[in-house]
Amino acid sequence: MIINIDALHFLASPPGEQLLARLTHEDLSDANTLRLLTALRKGYAPEQAGAALEMARLRKYAAAKFGDAAGRMFFTREAVEQASDPQIRRCRAEAVSGRSIIDVCSSIGSDALAFAAAGHDSLGIDIDPLRVAMARLNAAALGVPARFEVGDARDPLPDADLIFFDPARRGADGRRIFDVEQYQPPLSVVKHWQARTIMVKLSPGVSVAQLEPYGGAIEFISVEGDLKEAVLHLGSGAVASPRAALLAHGTVHQWAPEGEPAAAVLSLPRGWLIEPDPSLIRAGLVSEAAREWNGAQLDATTAYITADEAPVTPWARSWAILDWLPFNLKKLRAYLRERGVGTVTVKKRGTAVTPESLLPQLKLKGEASRTLVLTRLQGEQIVMICRDV
Repeated sequence: MIINIDALHFLASPPGEQLLARLTHEDLSDANTLRLLTALRKGYAPEQAGAALEMARLRKYAAAKFGDAAGRMFFTREAVEQASDPQIRRCRAEAVSGRSIIDVCSSIGSDALAFAAAGHDSLGIDIDPLRVAMARLNAAALGVPARFEVGDARDPLPDADLIFFDPARRGADGRRIFDVEQYQPPLSVVKHWQARTIMVKLSPGVSVAQLEPYGGAIEFISVEGDLKEAVLHLGSGAVASPRAALLAHGTVHQWAPEGEPAAAVLSLPRGWLIEPDPSLIRAGLVSEAAREWNGAQLDATTAYITADEAPVTPWARSWAILDWLPFNLKKLRAYLRERGVGTVTVKKRGTAVTPESLLPQLKLKGEASRTLVLTRLQGEQIVMICRDV
């Protein structure tokens, strides 16, 4: 269902607000679409009924990123999907310096609103009049003094202390775009900007090699262990080395490389298996983390670390290693049966074996449970049997 500017004006009117309020008490599942639309079209135009149903669903969908405020806001599906994580929005807005901020490709306003809420003079610019109209409504609904204008990122921008740039990373067909020069607009547009500091939000899977011509610093950000985004920092204070940030339990942890990159040290499995936070992995800091935690990598091509003791840190998860053996299905099945293991959780890195294919072949029986970790040890496939967390 498509929401256009006319439908948005209706939804923002008193009759539209009443209709959206009514829909908050309805079953909005796909299976109920026909019944709902049939009932709504008795009192509303088909376009109004369809737009209201879509917006009601989007508000419910957006609650994960906007909380209770989603029930008063306006969205497109693409805007919700690309909106920054709420913890990242808040922490970023509180951490940046500079009074004036321009949010380029501001969409429905999520980041620009966060900057304004943190006390910055925040201007959002987007080429889509519909999204700008939504952003203005969102600012009014939340009582946040952010401003929004229709504009093209390729045109000259007003002066600002900081430019935050969030280009579209999906094509018209909805598929993810991985080439930064295929973003809409392309990353190269930043070369024409004069702000003291520029921050570019990128996919966490971005190729670091593509960013080398731009200089600056690339930061990978995870929230509670889930990798969320990458940010390219350009301008004052930006250094070339990749770094990691972790938002966990209300605290921001940062890890920047110290000195020369650490060389990989390899070892047989020790007492503990350690899995670094994904932000450390994407920032290429696994070897440095291994050194910090008095550990070693199992293989130079995988991110698993082993050590005699589990580190006390928010940057990693750890499992006690009970045993390990070269991967052989028949021997593994016999090993588990001998010990009465009837339930396993399977983790993997650096192997083509999947949990879906492995579990039925193990034919488990027993009361005990274990975690199996499939990976490489200096080029050879192994399986580690770990105590469940």
